[in-house]
Amino acid sequence: MRSWLVFEGPIRQALHNLKYRRNMALGDALAQHFEEYVGTLGWPIDVVVPVPLGKERIKERGYNQVGLVAMPLVAANHWRYVPRALVRSRETKSQVGLTPAERKENVAGAFQADAALVSEATVLLMDDVATTGATVTACTAALLDAGAKSVYVLTLARALPHHGLTNV
Repeated sequence: MRSWLVFEGPIRQALHNLKYRRNMALGDALAQHFEEYVGTLGWPIDVVVPVPLGKERIKERGYNQVGLVAMPLVAANHWRYVPRALVRSRETKSQVGLTPAERKENVAGAFQADAALVSEATVLLMDDVATTGATVTACTAALLDAGAKSVYVLTLARALPHHGLTNV
């Protein structure tokens, strides 16, 4: 798992605007800068899968903010984008404000992957922010259970100050 930036300052504001203020143009703007970092990783990706939103959240927001950043990366790198490869099999609470143990419990078993889309593939799982890693861990387990060869995880930002850290 890698994160591009620490979740503070301008990236925090940009991700909040993308996620909560419907500023969807930020997806392309972030992707342009994010792409350079992604290129330095050299990961052998077959398919890109965004962490899925629950039905209620997608209904209220109208889009998956991670998908807005992922799609330009997919096009630039000639990867396959398979947003339906991973679904939330049950609704979960927002992770904001939960302890690490509560976060893990909240997302345990909440994701299901489609073996027809990920079997034997090297998957890039993308999310906007990683805090404790509970969500991406649950998603990775579902992808591996469905037969993914390997899973790389990439987030735009990592919330580190809560853990007494300041560098990614």
